[in-house]
Amino acid sequence: MVVIFGLGFTGSRVARRLLQRGEKVVAAVRDPARFAALIALGMKAVRVDFNSPVSDELSSQFPSGAALLHSVPPLPPAENENLHRLIEAISPRRVVYISATGVYGDQIDVSETTPVAPADSRGMARIEEERWLQSHDWSTLILRSAAIYGPGRGVHVSIRDGRLPRGAASGIVSRIHVDDLAALCDAGLNSPLTGAWPVADDQPATTAEIVSWLERRGEPVAPAPVRTEFPVHGRKVDGTAIRAELGVKIQYPSWRIGIEASIAEEGRTEERQSESGSV
Repeated sequence: MVVIFGLGFTGSRVARRLLQRGEKVVAAVRDPARFAALIALGMKAVRVDFNSPVSDELSSQFPSGAALLHSVPPLPPAENENLHRLIEAISPRRVVYISATGVYGDQIDVSETTPVAPADSRGMARIEEERWLQSHDWSTLILRSAAIYGPGRGVHVSIRDGRLPRGAASGIVSRIHVDDLAALCDAGLNSPLTGAWPVADDQPATTAEIVSWLERRGEPVAPAPVRTEFPVHGRKVDGTAIRAELGVKIQYPSWRIGIEASIAEEGRTEERQSESGSV
C-alpha cells in the first residue's frame, strides 16, 4: 500500500507504475476529476485541501503505516502545518520525499557528499522539510532532483513556446526524465535506504546546446525567447550514487534520448486526442 501526497507531474507517473503492477494506491488530491484515468486503474483519490484543518474523518481515509511518497512543493506556513499534521496522523512506516538540487545553492559541482548551502528562501524551505521528515521515527529517503522534464514539460517545451527556461542559455543545467525519477521513487519506497541523495542524468547541458539540437532535428524553435526573472546558477549534478544504491538503471541517461522520447509521446497523445475529438 502506497500513499501519495503531491499527485503532480512525477507523482502521477509513480502512481501509474504502481497501479499497473497491481499495487494499491491512495492519493491526496484537490480535484479528483483531474485524475479519472488513474482512478479507472484502481487508485483511491481523497479530496484534500491543505488550507483546512486536518480532521479525524480525513485522516481515517488513508491507511496507517503505509509507505508515503511526498512530492508536495514548499507551501505557506499554515498549509504546511496541516500537511505535517496529516502525515503524523497516518504515521507512515516509510517516506520518500522529492526535494530539489536547489538546496545546494550556488555550488557548481554536486555529488552525494556535497553539503547543503541554500541560497534562497525556496531552497531553505526544502531543507526545513527534509529536516522535519528526518526528525520522526519513520524511515526517510530524500531524492534531491535536478530539473524534471518529460512529455509536455521541460526545456524543449519552453523553447518551443518562446520561453527561455530558468537561467541563461549558456548556463549548464542537470536534468532528469520524469520516468527515471519515478523509477527511483518506486525503488526507494521498497528499500530501507535512508539519507539525502542528488538525482540527475549523465549529461548536463546548456539551453543553447539543446536549441541547436532541436533546430537540427527540424523541431519548432521560437526565434526570440523571453527571458524569465529567475536567477539560476549553472550546476552539474552527479546522480550515480543513488542509482547504484537502489540498483536502478535509468532509461534516459542523456537528454537527447529523453527529449526525443518525450516528443514522441507528445505526438501520440495529440493523435489520441484528435481521434477522440478532445482538445
